[in-house]
Amino acid sequence: MMQRFFVVMLAAALLSGCAMFSKSEDNPDAWPASRFYEEGQQAMAIGDYKKAVEHFENLVARHPFGVYAQQAQLEIAYAYYKFEEPESSIAAADQFIKLYPRHERVDYAYYIKGLARFPKEDYFEQKFSLDPAQRDPRAVQESFQYFSELTQRFPASPYAADAAQRMIYLRNTLARSELYTAEFYMKKAAYVAAAGRAKYVIEHYDRTPSVPDALVLMAEAYDKLGVSDLAADARRVLALNFPERAAKENRTTESGAP
Repeated sequence: MMQRFFVVMLAAALLSGCAMFSKSEDNPDAWPASRFYEEGQQAMAIGDYKKAVEHFENLVARHPFGVYAQQAQLEIAYAYYKFEEPESSIAAADQFIKLYPRHERVDYAYYIKGLARFPKEDYFEQKFSLDPAQRDPRAVQESFQYFSELTQRFPASPYAADAAQRMIYLRNTLARSELYTAEFYMKKAAYVAAAGRAKYVIEHYDRTPSVPDALVLMAEAYDKLGVSDLAADARRVLALNFPERAAKENRTTESGAP
């Protein structure tokens, strides 16, 4: 009888222990840093970036020291980027840079900042074939700045080559943005402003595809202003550097086409 009593008590103790262990496993307050990180990675894998951010932020809050916390800070920046929360992504990347300026992966934080501001084609741009350069250029400027900082600080970074390619795209976009503004001023008969914007493209965005268009527009603006010598200078530069475009403009002028 006594033996049976001990068996029952042992079983009850084991069940109680299992229940306590189960509750501990299900209670995030008791999770180790590795558990938070694994849960965050699993959420990232299925595209649940909101849940991933929650796990990684809990990790940092409960286990603020160690390699898991450092990596989680980078994962937070990436998850916010994928979740299309650029401000939060940049803030997380900046926090990592501030806390770990000499970390071996700090270059990745700069890269994420550039990605967070890199323009994405939206639904209306796809549907109506709109140029991203027609948007407010501030995000493009910031993305260019972040990528530029990366390539200057970490030229040997594995992300530097991609950043450099993105900078070419961004620079071309900024040049087109200035050109759109110049064209707007031309339509409004604000010829001084149009010539100024075209000149800005030529001086600040050389070697971009927008330069020949800027030279043509500059010449037209100077013609409207009656400044024939400056108009001739613009056409001379066009003929010297872009002879095919100059020949096309000459043919258009001779035929009287608009």
